[in-house]
Amino acid sequence: MFNLVHKYKKVVVVILGLIALSFVFWGVENRVTRGSREAVATVNGMEISLREFEDELRRQQDQMRELFGQNFDPAALNTPESRRLLLDSLIAQRLVAAAAVSSNIVVTDEMLRDTIASIPAFRGPDGNFSKATYESVLRTQNPPLSPAQFEGRLRYELSLGQLARAVGEAAIPSRTVSERLSALEAQRREISEARIPAQQFLSRVKVDEAKVKAYYEANPAEFRTPERVKVEYAMLSADAIAAQETVSAQEVRQQWESAYGPKLREKEEARKKAQAIAAAVRKDPASFAEVAKKESQDPGSRDNGGDLGFSARGSFVKAYEDTVFRMSEGEISDVVESEFGLHIIRLTGIRRVDGKEERRSSHILINAPEDAKPFEAMRAQIEADLKKQRAARRFSEAADTFTNMVYEQSESLKPVAERFKLQLQTTGWITRSGDQELGVLNNPKLIAALFSGDSLNNRRNTDAIEVAPGTLVAARVLEHQPEAQRKFDEVKNEIAERLRRQEAAELAQKEGAAKLEQLRKGADAGVKWGAPKTVSRRDPQGLQGAVLRSVVTADVGKLPAYVGVAIPEAGYLLVRISKVIEADPKQLAQEATARAAGLLSNAQYNAYVASLRQQADIEVNQANLERK
Repeated sequence: MFNLVHKYKKVVVVILGLIALSFVFWGVENRVTRGSREAVATVNGMEISLREFEDELRRQQDQMRELFGQNFDPAALNTPESRRLLLDSLIAQRLVAAAAVSSNIVVTDEMLRDTIASIPAFRGPDGNFSKATYESVLRTQNPPLSPAQFEGRLRYELSLGQLARAVGEAAIPSRTVSERLSALEAQRREISEARIPAQQFLSRVKVDEAKVKAYYEANPAEFRTPERVKVEYAMLSADAIAAQETVSAQEVRQQWESAYGPKLREKEEARKKAQAIAAAVRKDPASFAEVAKKESQDPGSRDNGGDLGFSARGSFVKAYEDTVFRMSEGEISDVVESEFGLHIIRLTGIRRVDGKEERRSSHILINAPEDAKPFEAMRAQIEADLKKQRAARRFSEAADTFTNMVYEQSESLKPVAERFKLQLQTTGWITRSGDQELGVLNNPKLIAALFSGDSLNNRRNTDAIEVAPGTLVAARVLEHQPEAQRKFDEVKNEIAERLRRQEAAELAQKEGAAKLEQLRKGADAGVKWGAPKTVSRRDPQGLQGAVLRSVVTADVGKLPAYVGVAIPEAGYLLVRISKVIEADPKQLAQEATARAAGLLSNAQYNAYVASLRQQADIEVNQANLERK
């Protein structure tokens, strides 16, 4: 069977989600050189160092920043609760890793090679795994990695995955709960909405100054200007260094030829071989089957003399199919190129089945690499890659100099700016809580350094702080304002407007609750409903969380059913449920099977980790855990 050219057979590469370049690397040398005072926890005598903990925290913050951009606040992952959850995760990793070793779980060299080859970042310009690209990408990490370091950590991650699967697959799924959950998730409800906005009640609300004054005096903390600073900063980044790099046209051409030269030569040799075979079998058509058995590189048809049997249109890739359906019976084609290689095709039969024409063909396949991408099409990408590689090396050296200069010449950032041709920049007001609009400057360590006594009192430079991968920042305070109470006259209008809106919302909610009671008693209540729409837990159609919960949990024994939800400061929302649509039973059965297996597999694995924790000797250094 011709598996290589059948259009429905595609090569699927599964990339393991947990395998990425941003691994937290740790090893025996780290545990030996750092004493217990630097440990966040010990697990059966194995330390989890403070550095490892902080590296993992930074990695997670970087990943979230990539996902959400400036909308992400790094401090959200640096709360006491988040830090404890992160530590629990690292403890679980240690326990499972030890269990994998004791269970003799082995990650073979072949598994390791296949996984590395499947990672897109390690592919060269031709789309295939490139050792040069692999080593180059590892060198550009911060800090740079050797293949041995990366492969050791990858082998570790794969062993954890094997153990997790083995534990999870031991579970025997039960369908009862999962069927009910699937039914609830898939059930849809047709609803209409009616809003009672607070806005329409504003004209009824009057707030006197005495009430405003009373609110001001009862809530002084709400009207304090937080401590804040304006700062000057210098930023050194690998991207900025890359922009200063120059790469000659000759270097770009050499890189392209290095990547594609062997492929081009291999392709030319394969084409010459295919052309020679085509000429030979055309001269002696009777030898086609024997030549196919000897020369064809399609394992599915080679032993059958290249025979692929009868096929209708739509069975093969276009280049192969177009050739077959324009040939005459007995004809042997020129060399035909497809995405799978070079083919010499022989048409051996034509027939009609149920009104459709089918053709029988044999082929000899010679493997050949894909065509090289043109130099001009690759020039910009190759140039950028070369600059990035050089910049990574230069950044590592520059980072040390940058760090030393801002420390040794702590009265000013001008020397380091002149040394690296950096533009000194200034910010607006920054508070201790930071601000997402600061971008990479919204870094907990940088903010803490800016509000340190040395920065505020002596106006010295902060240390160089890594605010993002490949980006260092040093800053100094230009202006400082302590926390202060705002005067009543400054805020009285703001308070009055707030109180008006609160009272208007309360009036709207009171009226909404009254209308809901009337509707439930069967009255019209004078409500104007919006257009109906269908919602479900899976597809909420924009309903807010509290509204969706009320809709999907409402008693629908009698329709229409009504629910009402108070919307803070906005008013009240009435919802009419007019129809309930149950999911297809066949679909539910399929989902329930998958859900049951997934639920129990996760529960089994979590229970396994919990049992490991109960048996383990775990000590947490709370002081180091809380250190920021």
